[in-house]
Amino acid sequence: MTPSDEILDIVDENDEVVGQATRGEATARGLRHRCAFIEVRDADGRIFVHRRTATKLVFPSHYDMFVGGVVGAGETYDEAALREAEEELGVTGLPRPEPLFKFLYEGDRHSWWSYVYRVRCELPVKPQAEEVAWHTFLTDVELAERLDGWLWVPDGLECHRRLQALREAP
Repeated sequence: MTPSDEILDIVDENDEVVGQATRGEATARGLRHRCAFIEVRDADGRIFVHRRTATKLVFPSHYDMFVGGVVGAGETYDEAALREAEEELGVTGLPRPEPLFKFLYEGDRHSWWSYVYRVRCELPVKPQAEEVAWHTFLTDVELAERLDGWLWVPDGLECHRRLQALREAP
């Protein structure tokens, strides 16, 4: 089975399931589905940053400061967050990611409910070659210096801005 064949729950503006479709169909038709975003920090507090492979269905060759992906049909956000984090980082035994907040991402051609998590990964990472073309860990300052110069996934950039606003709120 290819990633395009994966079955997803299609959801409405309230995140209620209204049907199912393949990932390829959801992407082609702009059907709203669910995604998990996980901010990964290493033992030194640096953020895992990567460039997506050129073969990705959505936002190929863009940079991202989150790991994650689609929530499969019948899967919970929490299950998807742990599965996606371990898959993309190439680790097993990761602590369960901590849920932070959920928001509806609505881009030009894409829409999905996005649950945001964070996790500390003190394991050596070996990112999934099909997902990650390049990776590093950056400090918050180093990441901020690259926000205007690199081509970022728009949903990850919006998620990052929301997370920053949450951290800066009194």
